[in-house]
Amino acid sequence: MADTSGHDAAAAFDPLRPKLTRIAYRMLGSVADAEDVVQDAFLRWLDADRDAVREPEAYLRRVVTRLCLDQLKSARHRRETYIGPWLPEPVVETADDEIDDVTLPLMMALERLSPLERAAFLLHDVFGVGFEEVGKTIERDPATCRQLASRARDHVRAARPRFDMPKERGMQIAAAFFAASRNGDMQQLRTMLAADVVAYTDGGGKARAAGRPIVGLDRVMDVHAALANIFAENKSRLVRYGFINGLPGFVTIEHDETLQTTALQVEDGKIVAIYVTRNPDKLRHLGSRALH
Repeated sequence: MADTSGHDAAAAFDPLRPKLTRIAYRMLGSVADAEDVVQDAFLRWLDADRDAVREPEAYLRRVVTRLCLDQLKSARHRRETYIGPWLPEPVVETADDEIDDVTLPLMMALERLSPLERAAFLLHDVFGVGFEEVGKTIERDPATCRQLASRARDHVRAARPRFDMPKERGMQIAAAFFAASRNGDMQQLRTMLAADVVAYTDGGGKARAAGRPIVGLDRVMDVHAALANIFAENKSRLVRYGFINGLPGFVTIEHDETLQTTALQVEDGKIVAIYVTRNPDKLRHLGSRALH
């Protein structure tokens, strides 16, 4: 008789894979690392005594979270030695996709939390897991988990979305920003930016990028005025508009053939932050998917 155990394991695991990947990605900020963790969890699921597992989703969530906590120990060292601003790997979605409120600014704020704070906050506040189950997952008592999540909540409060903007309006702002910045319309661009706008460019030492955040309207405008000269000679090729980690933006191929994502944080009608990812290692997962 054929061995169906592998097939049965996959049948139980595969429906949970998207949710497990979302948990891992929000823990790690890396698509590739998240996919590796989830695949590792599947291999452990194959070897597990599955008949003894009463709740496969809770069991696998524990496995994935613990693997992520292990991964974060080495990731923290890599982030400390990272060249220039660090941004999470961009996930590009369309207006038809369901966009949750774990936006790019929140993911950056999560980087400042301890791994356990991050796990408690994500599991409870984002994925709706009770503190009893969070405790089993991260091997802490529920009261401690409640404190961890509360502390995390205080740290990330400012990064939570404060303005509910219709998706269509977000795409309009992204299109207007692309047109003004690439056509050298500095007057129009200035009207779109907040006085305290900040621009982050993640090149990771592998693509040309500013070494630190650029703060303030005048400094950001100076950068775009310089870029306008480059764009005048070498046009950016728009790949597509979309939501990048929950923020309106676009994917382009720039004059040096660098694939790039640009995400815009908009509050009260003004762009308060610009997030540009140019590190090719962080864009590899987009590949051909970004080009269609």
